[in-house]
Amino acid sequence: MSLALVAAACHQPEYVKPTAERQGITSLTAYFTFGPFVDQEMAKLNIDNPEQTRFVIPVPYYYPESSFDETEIYMIKARITAELQPNCKIEPGLNVLDLTEENEFTYTDASGNSRKIVITGTRVHSAKAQLLTFDLVEPAISGIVDEAQHKVSLVSADDLSAAVAKVSISAHASISPDPSEPHDYNNGITFTVTAANGVDKTEYTVMKEVPEKIDYGFNGSSVKQLFNFDPVSNIGLPPYNSVAYISMAVTGNFLVVSTGDGAPIYLNKLTGVKAGNLNTGAATVAGITSDEAGNLLLCNHAQGGETFTIWTSAYVNEPPVEFYSFTNTSDLPMGYKVKVIGDITGNAQIIATLEGIDGITSSSKFWSIQVEEGNVVSAELIDASASGLVWGSAPVNVTSMCAASVNPTDGWFGACYDPNVLTWVKADGSAGSTASTGDGNSWGWNYNCFDSKQFNNATYLSGLVVSHFPAWGIGPRLYVYDITNPAAVSGDFESTGALVMSNTNIAWYQTGDYSVAAGDVLIAPSADGFMLYIYYYDHNSQVIGGYSADCIKR
Repeated sequence: MSLALVAAACHQPEYVKPTAERQGITSLTAYFTFGPFVDQEMAKLNIDNPEQTRFVIPVPYYYPESSFDETEIYMIKARITAELQPNCKIEPGLNVLDLTEENEFTYTDASGNSRKIVITGTRVHSAKAQLLTFDLVEPAISGIVDEAQHKVSLVSADDLSAAVAKVSISAHASISPDPSEPHDYNNGITFTVTAANGVDKTEYTVMKEVPEKIDYGFNGSSVKQLFNFDPVSNIGLPPYNSVAYISMAVTGNFLVVSTGDGAPIYLNKLTGVKAGNLNTGAATVAGITSDEAGNLLLCNHAQGGETFTIWTSAYVNEPPVEFYSFTNTSDLPMGYKVKVIGDITGNAQIIATLEGIDGITSSSKFWSIQVEEGNVVSAELIDASASGLVWGSAPVNVTSMCAASVNPTDGWFGACYDPNVLTWVKADGSAGSTASTGDGNSWGWNYNCFDSKQFNNATYLSGLVVSHFPAWGIGPRLYVYDITNPAAVSGDFESTGALVMSNTNIAWYQTGDYSVAAGDVLIAPSADGFMLYIYYYDHNSQVIGGYSADCIKR
């Protein structure tokens, strides 16, 4: 401590590099300097008053927000950065501060005018007051939450005059009246969600009705980010330098995450909060995925000549049952990359990609498993080498081939490193159309994570660029395409007319090095057909995140 005080006393004024074009101080950001969240953002204060002299950074009372882990210990040693107008400065330079104290500085604006300022912090309870999910217990109905109108629709013809419900709300918030008590939903009832701060409140009207849909696809105005965080420090998943075979699935209100160790976990699909460990029963789990009705598919890893088995389940706490098995007659392994489009209790197509073998051979093959009326009617080995697609071993170099529809005659989509060319593979194995990019950083991308689903008369393909070099400033990227017409995906995959959504600036949390560039992306329509969820996981960059959208007409 004495050395630190001496160093602080001798510290020379620091010129803070300008990072903003507006007058004065734009923002102050506090970062953790120790503990499991070191270097992650703790809190941020956005500043609108150019004459302000006292700045109080609002530190969340708990971190992560969903936990009961208090932040007071971290406030004593927080790294602070400022966003300033060019030629402004703060003296002495900002570094590590005790936010429980009043820290005095001199601020000089671009005109040379100086004034004393104080930077401190205070812990604040969350202002979030959101109703996330609303599910009736009997009859079993998942309510459709329209956050824009603060309304929940219960699609049912049953008598709901005395029904009880299970809900999820913002962390540390409360709800009244008690939804676990019987209420009459035939005529509607209003619930009030009160934030942890006791001040902010949101009222939701819950009633039996069927919302009107738009004619096609999802409503672009409804797209919102659900979460984006470090899966290592927040939920205890393996770090970037551990070999992990990432795959994801959704069933009910849960996002299931597998790292290939045979023990998937599940999270609240809206908040990312860990909720439990998946009941895998007798299944030997390598890869997982889910269909458009929320059925989980779990499969083993099978070498050439071994039996490949798919198990299925509709609940995270019930053991899966065997759905289909067959002999992998190829000489390549399979099981880490499995995708499905459609509903396996009706019509669907399951794609299991064959992996290359390091030092022996690459791969251009995958199994297409056709499901009709809930039964597997065929399993065909597809060779896509004529399309130019050639990939390597799991977990890094293999692609995840996806079907363009439930009908194999419509072909499949995939890409792999190198050269990251998104390719529509026609039914005969040749390339129908391709999309590449002229971005100069594409050499550091691993564009090989895909998923496809049908939603409200449209068919979508999601693609995740996993970063090979997150420590070099190259981050993950997410793209969503409308592939109802597969040939529409052409030209530049970052600007093709088929592109309907993208995020090329995803925040990531591992910036020190690079190792296992594995990941997954998932599209998950809700079983009622009103909501669409998209999830991504970049293992090398250590980030998991999700989006939601709906097709409700407004």
